[in-house]
Amino acid sequence: MLGLQIKEVFLVNMNIALVQMDIAFGNPEENYEQVKSKVKEAAKHSSVVVLPELWTTGYDLERLDEIADLNGEKSFAFLSKLAKQNDVHIIAGSIAKRVNNKVTNTLLVVNRHGVLLNEYSKAHLFRLMDEEKYLTEGNDLGTFRLEGTPSAGVICYDIRFPEWIRTHMLNETKILFVVAEWPKPRIDHWRALLISRAIENQCFVVACNRVGADPNNLFGGHSIVIGPWGEVIKEAGEEETILYASIDLKEVDKVRSTIPIFADRRPEIYKI
Repeated sequence: MLGLQIKEVFLVNMNIALVQMDIAFGNPEENYEQVKSKVKEAAKHSSVVVLPELWTTGYDLERLDEIADLNGEKSFAFLSKLAKQNDVHIIAGSIAKRVNNKVTNTLLVVNRHGVLLNEYSKAHLFRLMDEEKYLTEGNDLGTFRLEGTPSAGVICYDIRFPEWIRTHMLNETKILFVVAEWPKPRIDHWRALLISRAIENQCFVVACNRVGADPNNLFGGHSIVIGPWGEVIKEAGEEETILYASIDLKEVDKVRSTIPIFADRRPEIYKI
């Protein structure tokens, strides 16, 4: 993992911006410029900025050997500088990261000091979009601490696997960040799954989706922030926008004390 460890101070309230953007298909340089501008704008009103899945390349999977970021170094250097310049934490969507002969779909989390807090490679590859033909699945958890707050990040299709999300929630995790390129035809599933993940894990869900289209897909937007009761706090439509929301992390503790589902779990009888 790149960077030095810096002690974080616990925050109770968090101002978040979700960058719901179109992505230039197979054009990392254009996407870097887009993100640079959008993060600068978002940072004026927030302390945490969230980007969508594969924001550097889009789903130009057939050209990943050419356009994937070698070891993620260029993207990390770009994001580290951007975070420090704008004094903002970046849940940096995901990038196509090439290591040796393999490419992963990897989420980067960079704090306001430019330090890489965690990287998570998508565990569940989506066969309907041929991910398994071009990408290598990850095996590690997407957990990290953001300003002292236990948090987790997952990618798109991962939200259809509640057992994987619950695994991330077993260490008092309070925020689940989701980054995605979720297609418009299944946007109802997107909303229903995210609300379900919030309710069953009694956590905030902060989910950033892209908009626009590529040669094969139309994407649905509807980036969303959901509270630990399952209530929708803020939701975008289908256009490019920056969605702003403020969350009070004390709400997680209130909900978990009201219905103590984590204390009442019986994992010894659960069979997979």
